[in-house]
Amino acid sequence: MTKPSEPQAPDSDLRSCKALIIDTNQTSRSILRSMLADLGLTGIIQASKVVEARRALETRSFDVVLCDYHFDDCGITGADLLDDLRRAQLLPYSTVFVMVTSEASYVKVAEAAESALDCYLLKPHTANALAQRLHLARHRKVVLGSIFAALEAEEFEKAAELCLDRFTDRGEYWIYAARIGGELLLRLNRFEEAKALFHAIDATKALPWARLGIARAQLDGGQPQPARRTLESLISENPSFTDAYDVMGRAQLQAGEFQQALDTYKKAAEATPASIARLQKVGMLAFYLGDSKEAQRALERATSLGVSSKMYDYQTLVMLAQIRFDEKDYKGVQRCLGNVAHAYEKIPNSARLKRMHGIINVLGLMLQRQVSDVVRIVRAMVQDAKQPEFDFEAAGNLLSLLVRLRTSELHLPEADEWVQSVAMRFCISKASTDMLSMAVQQHAAYKEILEQAYKTVLEMAEKALGHVRTGNPTAALKALVVHGSQTGNAKLLDLADMLLSRHRNDIPDAVGLGSMLQDMRSNFCRHSTQVQLGAGSGREAGSLNLRK
Repeated sequence: MTKPSEPQAPDSDLRSCKALIIDTNQTSRSILRSMLADLGLTGIIQASKVVEARRALETRSFDVVLCDYHFDDCGITGADLLDDLRRAQLLPYSTVFVMVTSEASYVKVAEAAESALDCYLLKPHTANALAQRLHLARHRKVVLGSIFAALEAEEFEKAAELCLDRFTDRGEYWIYAARIGGELLLRLNRFEEAKALFHAIDATKALPWARLGIARAQLDGGQPQPARRTLESLISENPSFTDAYDVMGRAQLQAGEFQQALDTYKKAAEATPASIARLQKVGMLAFYLGDSKEAQRALERATSLGVSSKMYDYQTLVMLAQIRFDEKDYKGVQRCLGNVAHAYEKIPNSARLKRMHGIINVLGLMLQRQVSDVVRIVRAMVQDAKQPEFDFEAAGNLLSLLVRLRTSELHLPEADEWVQSVAMRFCISKASTDMLSMAVQQHAAYKEILEQAYKTVLEMAEKALGHVRTGNPTAALKALVVHGSQTGNAKLLDLADMLLSRHRNDIPDAVGLGSMLQDMRSNFCRHSTQVQLGAGSGREAGSLNLRK
């Protein structure tokens, strides 16, 4: 195979670099600024607070970021900030991130280095030590410049091949290149290749992130039990490796083990109390489990840390608004509405924010007993629920709203039919059915509709597949396609796709049926139908800062 050509690497000279210094101590900032200026860096910006640093990184690009590990004004550490920045993809590939720390924090900073920190600098340090670290980190960026250039151009296949070539040849920084390559293989759905690559790294260096990569490849590749065993072993040997808890929580969530997932997410959040993403996962799952106090505590904490941050998920406000509705707190609901409205003004073409705004607006109107407006808006929401881009999160929000209207003694004659329609589309597994059932647990009749819908879906699948056992795969495929088109249920459509792949040679007009099926799958399986908490944006636990 021909190797992709490597473009000319960028200049490693520091004189053209722009820098951001994050430190609460003015004296420390001044010293670092003088050292950077002596190295020829220009455009040096200083931030004394985490919120200032986040704002700067959300609006500008920097070649170098110097960040202190300890912040005096809050419970956030530099490692927490780095983790959230990478989750939100706010650090370009070319940015060098240096953690400045005391000897006492060395172990924690060394752990952060495994999550792709470029380098760390121990206090007290000299100007020469800083210069040496910056040059070495910048050199790595230059050596791997062709890989980063391919990523910037979204040439992911090319970037993956460049990484694999460097790994095979054991070129300079081959382990780092292999980690990028493993991440790319996962995102290209080449799960077996990714697993093999992470296994090779683990066998050579025994790095926690490599074993976590193996678990992620197993989980995404449809091997949940091996993934669980890998994660259990990893956590047992590395109990402070918080990314492993995130992936374990995801595995438990997909298996429908919601209380176990909440306990796992809590451990990760307790270890990183300033992580907005982890607080939101705790709050959202606690909300579904009916623990309003725990949900409110975590969601309000996440909101206070960064409602204006790109790391903030506005699904948090939808859940907070429902909690405040239950408490008859009209002003609290309106505060949530105001925050979502502000976000929606910035992104007026966001269907997701539009749906969120509608949910919270209805809650406020209901508290004011403006019933006619509530009915009008809800009917429009139900029509929106038929659209392909309407996803699992939106389904949970709509069901939560309908049950709150029902418990507020608003009788909507078609409500049972609406719940039935949502159920037939999104009850694709026991886990998804149980999750949606938790959203309507205040009204037993809705819960029964959801559970019955899942049974009906299983019966449809079983009856259709019965045709295969009698030697008629064509009838089986047509039955699955018909049921899938009527319900939009991804389970039925995915079964049809697997059936077509296995019996293509035995099915007349396989091409035509396949084309029809792919159109439906692109509509109803493209958007998330799986159990999820929030939008899932940003860096996935254990991954690098690679754009999707």
